[in-house]
Amino acid sequence: MAGNTRTIAERTPPQPELIENHGYPVQIHEVQTDDGYLLTLHRVPHGRVPNTGPGKKRPVLIMHGLLSSSGDWILLGPGNSLVYSLAEEGYDVWLGNARGNRYSRKHKSLDPKSRDFWQFSWHEIGVYDLPAMIDYILARASRGSGSDMGLFYVGHSQGTTAFYVMASKLPEYNDKIHAMVSLSPVAFMYNVASPFVKLLAPFTGALPSFLTPLRRRPHRSVSRFSKLPGLPELLGGFEFLPESALAPLIGGLLCNKRVATSSICANVMFLVSGYDSQQLNMSSLPLIMFHSPSGASTKQFYHYGQLVMSGKFREYDYGLSNFMTYGSLSPPDYDLNKITAPVALLYANNDWLSSVKDVEALASKLPNLVDKYNIPFDKFNHLDFLWAMNASTLVYERVIELFRNY
Repeated sequence: MAGNTRTIAERTPPQPELIENHGYPVQIHEVQTDDGYLLTLHRVPHGRVPNTGPGKKRPVLIMHGLLSSSGDWILLGPGNSLVYSLAEEGYDVWLGNARGNRYSRKHKSLDPKSRDFWQFSWHEIGVYDLPAMIDYILARASRGSGSDMGLFYVGHSQGTTAFYVMASKLPEYNDKIHAMVSLSPVAFMYNVASPFVKLLAPFTGALPSFLTPLRRRPHRSVSRFSKLPGLPELLGGFEFLPESALAPLIGGLLCNKRVATSSICANVMFLVSGYDSQQLNMSSLPLIMFHSPSGASTKQFYHYGQLVMSGKFREYDYGLSNFMTYGSLSPPDYDLNKITAPVALLYANNDWLSSVKDVEALASKLPNLVDKYNIPFDKFNHLDFLWAMNASTLVYERVIELFRNY
């Protein structure tokens, strides 16, 4: 058993090496946020052959979802990756990694083993991580161009949530976005269908607690109170389900398509995201499970659970401390009217985390909605946007066509 695990580990190198193994150039960049987190960006500056045609393609920032990383976009290789398709089109592709995942577990003063490191939700990813990445990318993309450039943005799941936070709380960043594509958009979650999420959501409401202030820039409306008691420890502490030696075992042995337990692995994924056995290549399961989960804070899950229970898209609910945090008894809603960047919503009927009703609610509030596209496959689910066998034709071609219009 140990030998099999080592073999799988040897076949699945870290993200940069995997990109190189696929025949593409890769660069590693580190970005510091205003609140001290050190984030890793992986850059694929062009396709296998450098773009020598007239003009310069604009950069694209691609952001992963909850418990994911930049690696999830490239695991299935050329022909099945939005990253490589964009690179072959000549785009300058940047893959973001939010604070707390396997590639962004550093801070200028906090230890990731400490409780304080994990005092963030996707709100902080929106108001700190994304602006830091965007400014860093544009500073390098515009060198020598003689003009102020913008970028394209693609988000999946939490990658969309964080964008809506940024564009509403820091509306000046809308002018830096040529177009934003939301894959499985998540803002409103009242109609979520996943039984796993429905089971946990009632336990994520506002909790009375002894809360400790954190140092944050006040104009970005981040709570000074973050420490949560009780339930987080039951979920693995303040880091949700920390990585352990079990990950290679689960991915390499239990999810191997040659053993009976592989169907259990698939069904666990389907229980969260929606059932679609037609689009899942079972031979890819060991690779997927070896790289997932990639790290997140428990507070990110709490915040999503609060959206499920409230039916609103709003900031973190600190219960009795809301008045000290926001000056009101309830947390404020994110003002979606301030999102003036062009936004496209790509969604699916069988997505158990991003329901059609919730996408419709989001669409009705976006002032510059340029596309609302229902994936033409009834069984398409939440994770199919990343790993479906036909994602290239069902999703990625649509994304590239949207970018061509801008």
